[in-house]
Amino acid sequence: MDLAFSPEDLAFQQEVRDWIAGAYDDDLRRKMSQSKNGYLDKAGQVKWQKKLAERGWAAPDWPVEWGGCGFTASQRYIFNMELSLAGTPNPSPMGLKMCAPVILAFGTEEQKKQHLPPILSSDIWWCQGYSEPGSGSDLASLQMKAERDGDDYVLNGSKIWTTHAQWADWMFCLVRTSTEGKPQNGISFLLLRMDTPGIQIKPLVTLDGPAESEQEINQVFFDNVRVPVSNRIGEENKGWTYAKYLLEFERGNAYAPGLMNMLKKVKRIATQEVADDGGRLIDDPDFRSKIANLEISVEALNAAELRIFSGRSAGKAVGPVSSMLKCVGSEAQQAITELTLEAVGTYAAPFVRDTWAPTNEGRAGPDYAAPAAPSYFSYRKASIYAGSNEIQRNIMAKMVLGL
Repeated sequence: MDLAFSPEDLAFQQEVRDWIAGAYDDDLRRKMSQSKNGYLDKAGQVKWQKKLAERGWAAPDWPVEWGGCGFTASQRYIFNMELSLAGTPNPSPMGLKMCAPVILAFGTEEQKKQHLPPILSSDIWWCQGYSEPGSGSDLASLQMKAERDGDDYVLNGSKIWTTHAQWADWMFCLVRTSTEGKPQNGISFLLLRMDTPGIQIKPLVTLDGPAESEQEINQVFFDNVRVPVSNRIGEENKGWTYAKYLLEFERGNAYAPGLMNMLKKVKRIATQEVADDGGRLIDDPDFRSKIANLEISVEALNAAELRIFSGRSAGKAVGPVSSMLKCVGSEAQQAITELTLEAVGTYAAPFVRDTWAPTNEGRAGPDYAAPAAPSYFSYRKASIYAGSNEIQRNIMAKMVLGL
């Protein structure tokens, strides 16, 4: 891939920068500066995603006929880079980046017409029903039953670690429709409304003790929940194929632009913090060495992502190499949040329950200190979700290296 931007690319880059300058308002910037995980509450997320949709930039990877942007590979890179460097919210991936590609690839025309427009406009919010108690990285062992009863499936069981289920209008869900043969061969992929009778959502409070607006994960219980068979994606018992396709998008996202922004924040903090010798932390040789090593890793990842994602413009799937991106990207996120915690020092210790409350209300230390520890703890799970990194290394060994 030619890494030199053409005049057209540079003009597009300026167009994106100008748009961000107008659309990314002060309220969104303030909230993002205090975000624990790169996302906002539902109102903030929808506000930002609707701005992207109004500009026609909500779904860069979708086909143009369904609302995609028609970006070239270099434009897609520029677009993602500029959003990340500006520190804009990460669009919620459940609908736009995970469920929608499956509907586009395997759904019926009726399912596309029903679901894709409201996903694009963020009028409908989605959550993912994959993991269960005892079935996480070993997802094929899932047990939630979906028994056929006429034109419906009847669901019983539970899903766990369900991000933002309390906000969701719909869930894309893996269910067991057969116990015969290999476990992977008895799974189906369903779309279901979250207001269906028999669904109960219970929050799982995490270590950062979030305020209600920042509640992230839940357990969802299903008690004789009826879902129309017409809500199934593709064939019965073929859901594992569709799930693997979806996971390529969940694991194979570009990490480097966001990591560059995270490093920029660490360096900004280090210019304001004091080192042991009384000088600026950013001038401390040991700290500078840590920054440099992370920057080298991120630049190497960026080059790999450019090579991989340029192939997508030619219609190539990311494939099992998405496991490599997930491992390297998530571990870099953890390393950077750890370095941020080191930079902030003792002012990371006071616990601020609601980081989005007005920042002048009795806080200890600078404003950037409050989300440092919560972000560190939140990113501990990055190497577990979407399939633990240990499992990803097994996939790479088998599918990439042929071992």
